[in-house]
Amino acid sequence: MAGIVVGFDGSKNAEAALSWAMRRAVNEHLGLTVLTINELAVSPWTGSPSVVTEDEVMLKKARQAADDAVARCSRDVTGPLSVTVTAINGIVGDELISASRAAEMLVIGSRGELDFPALRVSEIAAKVAHYASCPVVIVPPAA
Repeated sequence: MAGIVVGFDGSKNAEAALSWAMRRAVNEHLGLTVLTINELAVSPWTGSPSVVTEDEVMLKKARQAADDAVARCSRDVTGPLSVTVTAINGIVGDELISASRAAEMLVIGSRGELDFPALRVSEIAAKVAHYASCPVVIVPPAA
């Protein structure tokens, strides 16, 4: 996943981050990976994530939402852009941190799909910013 990786969860904040990342990728002549992660449930007994049948359905929906967002956001971008959409099952913070190891930059929205207005930065964004192996850009909500 060299180049820019942008986390996408289907929220308005994630779409703002995607738009920002697309413009940056064009300006820097870098590839862009849109990473969407279906959050897995963690077993209370083992502490390990577990995949159930419904996760595959949710993964397909997440991928389609990311593909649709790429199509919408790319209308506002001028210049050559190489975009790859990757959809995986996992623990969101852990997967973003893992993706940062091979990225030149990681871009995320400041708040995810739950969007608690009192929080300026989500718990996941704070965790990723602290542990990522590359520079992290946290894009604030669109005004």
